[in-house]
Amino acid sequence: MTSTAPFSYSHVFNLSDCSLVEVMAELQTTQYFTLKFLTDNAEDANKAESAVYVKLEKFSTKEDSQVRKLVVFKNNISAITGNNAGDSFSSSDFEWQALFHIHSVIKGLGVEAVTRIVKPLASLPGAVEFLIPNHSNVESFNNESFNTENTDNENPNIKSANIKSSNMENSINSIADEHGLEVAFINSESKVPGLKIPALNKPGLLVMDMDSTAIQIECIDEIAKLAGVGEQVAAVTASAMRGELDFAESLHARVATLKGAPQSVITDVASKLPLMPGLELLVSCLKQHHWKIAIVSGGFTAMTEALKEQLGLDITLANNLDIKDAKLSGTVSGKVIDAQAKADAVLNLSKQFNIPMSQTIAMGDGANDLKMMAVASLGVAFHAKPLVCEQADVSVRQGGLDQLLYLIG
Repeated sequence: MTSTAPFSYSHVFNLSDCSLVEVMAELQTTQYFTLKFLTDNAEDANKAESAVYVKLEKFSTKEDSQVRKLVVFKNNISAITGNNAGDSFSSSDFEWQALFHIHSVIKGLGVEAVTRIVKPLASLPGAVEFLIPNHSNVESFNNESFNTENTDNENPNIKSANIKSSNMENSINSIADEHGLEVAFINSESKVPGLKIPALNKPGLLVMDMDSTAIQIECIDEIAKLAGVGEQVAAVTASAMRGELDFAESLHARVATLKGAPQSVITDVASKLPLMPGLELLVSCLKQHHWKIAIVSGGFTAMTEALKEQLGLDITLANNLDIKDAKLSGTVSGKVIDAQAKADAVLNLSKQFNIPMSQTIAMGDGANDLKMMAVASLGVAFHAKPLVCEQADVSVRQGGLDQLLYLIG
């Protein structure tokens, strides 16, 4: 690997000598730098295949409130398939060519973005983060790629900036899809005025859904299989998660089908919860940085309490299945943990733990999680339904939960 050292001024890497993942592993730096691809011929400067070197030049910056973050990473899908991390990332997994094309799209806006490598855990291959000026009067994207005529009374500069931002996102998403990458666009100003993206190195609060987020199953479906009503309950669960049914109504309907099932079906499922890959690493890292971690679930207390004990979580909240004479009664007691209850929990736990709302994250996969995502400073869709991905602040489509650390590093 060819580079200058130490990282006091710049690094220059020969693209034929090393992969991007290898560079991430070598530098492991949180310093910002400008990114330049160098060619032997100036006429080929815009051709990815002509790039010979990449130069990472140190750049001292104080993060501005008027920037957007773009985080690009190769999902650690091997976490799901069970491969060893060391065997999972070849030099082609996150290619220089992909980074070149993304960098070119941003340059086409006429802005100067700065970049850094984000590698919060040795087990993660690393991500590349761009800071992009947000409200600049930038040059036309690709010069003539769209029309910015002002046909109404809107501010033309704002309209132009919105169009350019949309075209940038579409272009980068296409590049990401082509190369199998994950991309997350995050505004540095949260949905709540004055709030920032949560920072890893400050105490924070993570509120997670349980089923298909913290664990790989839907507990009620697994209970229903053991009770002999699996197909009936699974169909209702899927409809509820897509937002087609009121959650409380669907919960009561599904639980009613379990009436008369032995209590043992609950303990059987609770004792064998398959954790989502990356969950233990995520929890461990966040706790080292004094974060509070909660699971707020539309599932059941037997399972959330099992996770709390296993992982050392701070608090859990879920529905209580009624049991009589060692059999399920087909009912739940107490307030149903629906979408509004989840949102209320984020607000209440923030106060309880004295965590500012600017340091809150809510993460889930279903429509029942959207309200808590909306009130948290950062709402993250994880392996989520399309409706949830569209409305969340950011989305992680594949791979392990530990990838959340890329977004808050």
